[in-house]
Order: sequence, then C-alpha cells, then structure tokens
Amino acid sequence: MLEGEMKNTKGKIKVTLIILLVLLSVFLIFLSALLIRTYTFSAAGNQERSSFDTALAAFAANFSKTERTRLLDNLKGALRIPTVNRSATDFDSSSLEEFGNFLPQVFPTVFSSNLVQHEIIANYSHLFTVRGSNSSLQPYMLIAHLDVVPALEEDWDVPPFSAEEKDGYLYGRGSMDDKASLMGILQALEFLLKRGYKPCRSFYIGIGHDEEVGGNNGARNIATVLQSRGIKLSFLLDEGSFILSGIIPGLNRNAAIIATSEKGFVTISLSVSVDTGHSSMPPKETSIGILAAAVSKLEKNPMPRMFGQGPERGLFEHLSPQLRFPLNMVMANLWLFSPIVSRMMEKKPSTNSLVRTTTAVTEFYAGIKENVIAPFARATVNFRLHPVHTLDELLQQIQQTISDDRVKIEVLQHYPSLPMSSYDDTSFGYQVIKGTIGNIFPEVAIAPGLCIANTDTRHYLKLTKQLYRFIPMILKQEDLTRIHGVNERISIKNYEEIVKFYFRLLQNSDLSSLPPSHISSCDL
Repeated sequence: MLEGEMKNTKGKIKVTLIILLVLLSVFLIFLSALLIRTYTFSAAGNQERSSFDTALAAFAANFSKTERTRLLDNLKGALRIPTVNRSATDFDSSSLEEFGNFLPQVFPTVFSSNLVQHEIIANYSHLFTVRGSNSSLQPYMLIAHLDVVPALEEDWDVPPFSAEEKDGYLYGRGSMDDKASLMGILQALEFLLKRGYKPCRSFYIGIGHDEEVGGNNGARNIATVLQSRGIKLSFLLDEGSFILSGIIPGLNRNAAIIATSEKGFVTISLSVSVDTGHSSMPPKETSIGILAAAVSKLEKNPMPRMFGQGPERGLFEHLSPQLRFPLNMVMANLWLFSPIVSRMMEKKPSTNSLVRTTTAVTEFYAGIKENVIAPFARATVNFRLHPVHTLDELLQQIQQTISDDRVKIEVLQHYPSLPMSSYDDTSFGYQVIKGTIGNIFPEVAIAPGLCIANTDTRHYLKLTKQLYRFIPMILKQEDLTRIHGVNERISIKNYEEIVKFYFRLLQNSDLSSLPPSHISSCDL
C-alpha cells in the first residue's frame, strides 16, 4: 500500500512538473513574442529621416550676424505691442492696428515683392498669398495669431510687454503663444525673398487677430475668403505642439510632437435654484451646498480612461524604439499594456490630459448677502474632450455622476474634437514637416500626437483635412505653466532655430513628391 501511495505521489509530482513546464514554455513563447515585436515594431509613418535629408535646399539656413540681430529686434518689437484680447467684444483695436502697421516696417521685402499679395481681413487679420511657379502643385498654408491673453504686471519678474532680455531668454506676453511662430514665418520668408527665392508651390500665410477667443472673426473669415475662391490646400500647419525636453519618461532625447488632432471643448453650466429666506432659519441643504456636492462628485469621479483609442497611441508607438527597456516593450505592445500605462499617466495633470476627457471647475457664483439664504448658485465646468468622446456620452456621464435632479445642466459652448489627420508614409504634409524638423534638429525623436488645447485650425476644415499643429519651440517641464501664465519667455537661441525651421520648411514644401524620389517641380 505504501508503495502504491509513493507511486501516486510521484505521478502527481510528474503531472505538476509537466504543467509547470508547459506554463513556463507558454510564458517564454509569449515573452519572446513581446520582445520580437518590441525590437522589430515600426509604426506607420515612422520612415527614416535620412532619405528626406537628401533633398537639398537651394538656400542654406545660415544667417549672418546682422540678420540674427534683426530677427531678434523684430520679435522684440512685436512683443512690445500689447495686442491683448479679452473677449470677442473686449480687445484693444489701437494695438491691433499698430501691429498691422508694424509688419510692413520690419518685413519690407515681403510687402513689396511682386510674388506676394497682402490682404487685411476683418479689419485686423492678415492674409498673404505667395505665388508659386508651378500651378499644378496644390498649395499649402501656414497660420499663426497676433493676439495674446492678458498679463498682470505685478506677478511678473519683468514688465510683460517690455521684451526684456535676461539670461539668454526674451521675456514677454506672446513670446510662446504665438508671436514667435508669427514672426518666425514672416522672417523666414523675408530672408528667402532677399536671397532671390521663387517658390514652386504656391502657399498662404494666415494671421488671425482673435484666436484667443475662438477665431470667429479672424481665422473664420480668412478661411471663408479662401473657400470663396475655390482654394483647396494640400496641408495646413498651425501652432499647438512643441519639442518636449525631459518630459517623456524613459526618453533620453528631446521629442518633437506633431499634433494630428486636438481635443474638443465643452463648457457646461451647473445651476441650482431654491427658496430664499433668512440665514437664521436655514434649510437642510442650501443651493450652495447642493451645487458644491455636485461639483465635488465631478472632481472625485473623472471621466473614463480612453488611452490608446485616439492619436495619443501613435505618439507612444512612434517613440517606443527610442525608449529604455522595459518602457520600449510596454509602448510597443499597447494592445496588452495600455490599461497599465493609462493608470500611470493619470497621476500627473500633464499626462492625464492624454488619457481622458478632463474636468475643470472654472467659475462658481452664489450668494447675495451674508445673512440671506442664496436663492441661486451656478458653476461653470470646462471639459476638454478626448477625440473619441462624444458630447452625448459626456452629458450622460455628467448626469449619472451628479445624480441629482435639482442640478440643472446646460451646454454653453461646444467645439467637437477634430478628425485625425494622416501621418503615414504617403502623407505629404506630415512627412515634409517631419523632414524639416530632422533638418534643423537632427537629434530629436519625432512622433505624431494630440494637441490638448484648442486652436483655430477648425475653421479651415473645408479647405483641407490635413491639419497639423507644431512649432519647434523647446519646452521643459517648468515651461509648461508659462504659456498663458507668468514670465512667458523664449530662448533667443531657440527663436533663431524657429526661423531656420520655417526657412527650410518653405523650401522643402516645393517638393513635388515625397522620398525616395525627392524630385522638385523646379528641377523638371
């Protein structure tokens, strides 16, 4: 009997070992598959930049000392004009007019060239048409905006409209958003025209005057003018994304993110009305208490994770080959690890914005006197919609989260998320932008991504579906709060690089086809 029990035990051990070996084999096969995918994975549109570099520009982006001084002085002049926009009806018209008069003074060649037509749109915005030599090539467009948000001088280290130089930086409201882009585009064109540049492909430059309040007068009217002329664009480039330095974990180099879409925008009003009375006989719940509870529920219960369902997936898949192990394996296999990644990313506000629709309570109004029960309370909540999140879904989730019929929910403003523009190997606009980044910043990683703010590119949707957002401004973690914040600034060296970027982009856009051919229509 003892012998039988021993045989039975040995048999069980043998079966257990076989099961463990099978499980181990499955695990090793699975791990091998993950590792193979990690080191062979190539995301769409992630072709080598070296092939693009063989396209030689006729004019090298080398600026003389005099030109470097001039480009900096011109930017300083732009920053000193306080083109503040508070609302669609509250803006400084004299400053907007001053800026319009300033442009011909600093870019005389642009305004006098027979290749360039300049128009003033909606009183303060500007449209430049630059005529190319080959009408068979579809035109493209670069846009920027001249208005800025307000700045409280007492909060700044230097006056916000002084354009003061300090420690290699130029300080001023609009230096990051968006006068560096605006001036960089026109400065590049000025330098090229002075060198005898004659574009092959026609292009447009649009400068809006009210982007900070929605662009409904500037960009919308510029787009309407072009649409009335039957213009269709190959692609459009706006501001809205940057070169990130030290922000993406596991990446030992800077990352240039070309935004192929942007989040939507929804402003919701929450309000509560109750009977008023004397504060000496308060009800069990006041309008303020009811609304505060509703707002608290929204803050404590964020919108569902949607990481991996939008353009943010392309960002990490493109960067995965350049990340350290094990992050490279995680990002190359988001089909498996996206739930883990999203949980890690939601811990920081800067990366949580990529994971979901964000919730921000921005205004709260209530009360008429300290001894009177408030008859009414209202809060404003701003949501930035993830590209796959719809308004109907959002409203349903708000209703379920608050779960209180006493709270009235009203949509004040809604801009849906924009469609995702292409970024594959055949996408002309994306690849030209990417190739130009590689020309000027050869060491950076490049990837498509998501703009978490809102731009006025939405007004140009009828002209092209290929809308991109990027300016080669290098941002560190501490710089993120300077946009619309205190002590906005730009590196003097980086601004020179921005001008060089547009200088090269205008020439690269003359290509009639993408690599490997790199044949320009001017060469035919």
